Amino acid sequence: MTNAAIADNFSLLSKLMDIHEENSFRAKSYSIATFHIEKLPEELSVLPKEKIFTIKGIGESAGQKIVEQLETGTLKVLEDYINKTPKGIIEMLQYIKGLGPKKIATVWKEMGIESIGELLYACNENRLTLYKGFGEKTQESVRKSIEFYLNTFGSYLYAQVETYALTFETHLKQFFKTDLTDLVGDFKRQIPVIEKIEFTTSVSQQNIKNFFTTNGYQIQDENEYSISLKGNENILLQFYFTTKENYYTTVFKHNCSEQFLNKWTELFGFDAAKNYTSEQEIFATHNVQFIDACKRESVEVIELAKQHQLPVSITEKDITAIIHSHSKWSDGSNTLEEMVKAAIAKGLQYLVISDHSKTAFYAQGLTVERVLAQHQEIDELNKKYAPFKIFKSIESDILGDGSLDYETDILQQFDLVIASIHSNLNVTEEKAMQRLITAIENPYTTILGHLTGRLLLSRNGYPINHHKIIDACAAHNVVIELNAHPRRLDIDWQFIDAALEKNVIISINPDAHNIDGYDDCRYGVLAAQKTLLTKEKNLSSFSLQQFEEFLSEQGKKK
Repeated sequence: MTNAAIADNFSLLSKLMDIHEENSFRAKSYSIATFHIEKLPEELSVLPKEKIFTIKGIGESAGQKIVEQLETGTLKVLEDYINKTPKGIIEMLQYIKGLGPKKIATVWKEMGIESIGELLYACNENRLTLYKGFGEKTQESVRKSIEFYLNTFGSYLYAQVETYALTFETHLKQFFKTDLTDLVGDFKRQIPVIEKIEFTTSVSQQNIKNFFTTNGYQIQDENEYSISLKGNENILLQFYFTTKENYYTTVFKHNCSEQFLNKWTELFGFDAAKNYTSEQEIFATHNVQFIDACKRESVEVIELAKQHQLPVSITEKDITAIIHSHSKWSDGSNTLEEMVKAAIAKGLQYLVISDHSKTAFYAQGLTVERVLAQHQEIDELNKKYAPFKIFKSIESDILGDGSLDYETDILQQFDLVIASIHSNLNVTEEKAMQRLITAIENPYTTILGHLTGRLLLSRNGYPINHHKIIDACAAHNVVIELNAHPRRLDIDWQFIDAALEKNVIISINPDAHNIDGYDDCRYGVLAAQKTLLTKEKNLSSFSLQQFEEFLSEQGKKK
């Protein structure tokens, strides 16, 4: 078992013990073990058993249970608690925001509610407010959280299904060698959240059906044109059937948004007798510049392609630096030097280290003294690893009034500041806008971090007017981050072209909390490829010299 799986088991065990009101001291010990396991730099499975018991935060009981999980793949005491807890209660614990173990115990034992559906009904009936600890705000928060959760069934992050989808495509091509099969639809269009993995195929419907049903897949829907199936992974697979003669016309149609396809059909139509050999040929037939599937969203892109004026899309190779990263100084997993070495190994030119600011106490935010100590280490590393360069930054919390998290004399010591909201997320649009605009107007704000604070499939962002934010960033020369973490991808790609129209620079940043997190730049690039963003308009594609010139220009604001 992985460290993550073991930590998840301990976390669930701790919470279930709290719900059952049993041995709070031991429950807390498992919670502490969870915290320390998540921070370990190496897998428990590779350690000698005796060393496990010497790890900070791991006592005798937790150590024995780690060994049990490594040897058996299960944790009996957890299974016992799960067996005596209604499934719906565990579901609430895992997926409904705003409900901790104590409140769930009240829901179950005092309200007699054992499922999420019952809980939603109780919220709509305003019954939660009758119980201690449940005010109107809590009830409303729980209701929204449940509705959000129920809307995500069968939905996955692109990053969660990427390997699965590509492997399946390769497998099908190898198995049905004389036929054509290709990924299409939302996955091919690089949509951040995927609800089904779609294929166009010339394989017969019966052969597809036989292939999957004999491997345990269940048919969800079927007609003469398509079939959808689902296996144990709970990922919906959709197949569209066509002939080899109409194959690429069918592929094209399923690789477009409805808006794009309607406009294309209006302008050009489709020749049913034409046997295209590729999607590229469809565009060439009408003397239109080829448009990748990921860009087939708006009608405007067709007009650009007609004039052969589509810009060259940004690619992973265009990323020259890591901007927005966290080290062990705050809540990261790697030392500064480890991060530098990893960036150099990737052929990058510079690193912007932006640990959390002092208000983020939950993430070991940097006090003023620690800021100065970190800067001293950066100076030493810059001498050691020149010409590679580390820039001094901070991810400053945007406070309730929109101010940044340090006084001016400290803000002056950073090369750049990433300003982000991390707390008090449940606010009105008016309040969210006030905080953001005030932060944007601060002359020390260089980059606006993860614009809405959203977590895909987990948490809606706070409400904002994107166009007013873009106008403010344009007026105050502030860069907008495209946070590349696959659960954020914030700013949403749908607003990037609006930012580019106002000459606002975008920065694809991984928000890396370990060196593996550098690779998340890929998902930011995939989202950006849906837009007209080029490497020239992406800050993390600037060369070292260009970046230093950019910072010099930013300095004129202060």
